[in-house]
Amino acid sequence: MTTYLRELASRLIGCDTVSTKSNVEAMEYLGSHLESHGFRTAWHRSEVAGVPKADLVAVAGPPEPDGLIVSGHVDVVPFIGQPGWQRDPLRLEIEDDRVYGRGASDMKVFLAQCVEAAAQLDLASLQRPLVFIFTSDEEVGCRGAERLLPVLPTLLSEIPQPRLAWIGEPTSYQVFHTHKGVAIFSITVHGLGGHSSMPEQGVNAIAVAGKVIETIGRYQEELRQQPSTAFANLFPESPYTTLNFGSIRGGTAANMIAEECTVQVSYRPLPQGDPLEAYREIARRVQELDLRDYGSPHHRARLEIGEAFVVPPLLSPRDTPLESALFSRLDRKTSGGAPFATDGCQFARAGIASLICGPGDLDQAHQPNESMRREAFENGARVILDVVHTLCGVGTA
Repeated sequence: MTTYLRELASRLIGCDTVSTKSNVEAMEYLGSHLESHGFRTAWHRSEVAGVPKADLVAVAGPPEPDGLIVSGHVDVVPFIGQPGWQRDPLRLEIEDDRVYGRGASDMKVFLAQCVEAAAQLDLASLQRPLVFIFTSDEEVGCRGAERLLPVLPTLLSEIPQPRLAWIGEPTSYQVFHTHKGVAIFSITVHGLGGHSSMPEQGVNAIAVAGKVIETIGRYQEELRQQPSTAFANLFPESPYTTLNFGSIRGGTAANMIAEECTVQVSYRPLPQGDPLEAYREIARRVQELDLRDYGSPHHRARLEIGEAFVVPPLLSPRDTPLESALFSRLDRKTSGGAPFATDGCQFARAGIASLICGPGDLDQAHQPNESMRREAFENGARVILDVVHTLCGVGTA
């Protein structure tokens, strides 16, 4: 392990970049180091709900086609209030064969490894361009990449936009060329409030929301019983659209009829289908419900179905030079499907094919006491250097 890598990872993990907060400090830290190693940096800055955000593009090499993008996000999921933490989430800790801290696996360590690799590159020998793209707000719907991609050609200046991207999400160095999408929406039940001693005079929104949940649950069971044969090998654990109830909020007090209840629903559609198909089917089914609650036969609730926010699926082409380079370096022979979404879906909209492969471990992502394997921590920069050498024709300094 180099002292430099430890310094980089420690500083990044120490920055609180939960998606609701600013990531500017961490991004400027990364940008300053890449500039010191000879990369030309460009920024895309924005504000989200008054919070400053930054996306970083760092470029090296000649203005030739067929370059490579290496990408990752700097934001992390929340840790305050997450049960199970026994360590400081914002402190890098290395013990035995594990490296700990929020972002260790997902995915600040990969960004630190990119910068460590950049320090060892002989940029003058690049035959094709190398582009690092570090994004914001990936954890809340890949929104940083969505904002960045329309202006990417301008930020690249004279460099032709590469057609391949390597995204270092946590996969334990498995290679994925596809992932499911994500759709998120809410259903709000508007009831009729009142005193709990007189249920017949109101409509309990929580009771009606129970019917909504049961209806969606039955639909989930139907989907599970109809797996896709086309994606059975790529998503062996769940070759179908999966559903989740993310939160439910309703009611004021035990002695009051709940006047409102909101259920947040998400699902993950398979590639190649209509990502809104499940949304429309759920809307159809819940709108056919009897919206009376069990204690009030004469009054009905009203449903409000929110618009779905969609992160598209990804299905990248096979047999690309990047796939060959990753297979060769990591001794892999197959590519599969990631159960999570990535910025690759936004890259695809710009004509960039992405592969997902990184040193972190998926079973550690978003978990308390998040960690990664020490071996992967120490060897990651070498993996990046070898792949860049294969695709961009560069030696080490």
